[in-house]
Amino acid sequence: MRNDQQKIWSADMKGEFTTVIEKRGKWYVGYIEEISGVNTQGRTLKEVEENLKEALTLIIEANRELTRKSIESPDVIRGTIAIEI
Repeated sequence: MRNDQQKIWSADMKGEFTTVIEKRGKWYVGYIEEISGVNTQGRTLKEVEENLKEALTLIIEANRELTRKSIESPDVIRGTIAIEI
């Protein structure tokens, strides 16, 4: 692995994501609009927000690890892009 790749793998990522939370009976159910699979529930809004942060972090870390394992080749180019919506 090249040195610049190592820096990318350990780089911190900051971003804003859209939370969608709805009350269902005594529970709140929430998910991240932009990334499928990031969803949770909780008794309070605060609990759902904390759970969403944890779930989002875990999914991003897992995706990075899976990608890292699959692209260990000098023929693969990995970079970043930025968009505004």
